[in-house]
Amino acid sequence: MLTLVVTFLVRASLVALFLPFSALDKVLNFDQAVAQAAQSAPRRLAPILIGCGLGIEALMSAAILTGYMDRLASLVLALYCIVTALLWKRFWAEPNFRLKGRGGDRDLFWDFLKNFALAGGFLLLTFGTNASGVQRFINHPLQSSDLYSLPDQGRP
Repeated sequence: MLTLVVTFLVRASLVALFLPFSALDKVLNFDQAVAQAAQSAPRRLAPILIGCGLGIEALMSAAILTGYMDRLASLVLALYCIVTALLWKRFWAEPNFRLKGRGGDRDLFWDFLKNFALAGGFLLLTFGTNASGVQRFINHPLQSSDLYSLPDQGRP
């Protein structure tokens, strides 16, 4: 039972940013989310991007938690983290950015790095901890992991 709880908690901690928090924020603060998206995309496209983001966050997170096509869902969320970092965490474009001393937007820099770190966690779910997982994923991209089954311990 402890194995199941730990497995669920590890996955829940990876997706907690998205489900429920970011997804709920997009619902409760839709206009602000659209305004932020419009900073990097055409205004007409911004609501569609927010809707797609909401769908990705909710559906992929649910897939990771349930283990249903979770490897593909993890890859999608990894790519989502990278794309959102590149589009909305653009610390390098800020005129006052400094790594040392009083400079603006260091928080944006850390958010950018956190997105990439989170992407790395999702890639571990996608491919596993060694190179053989990459080929396994390529051969069977829709395969679900059997994450909530316990190994047979010789019990009848």
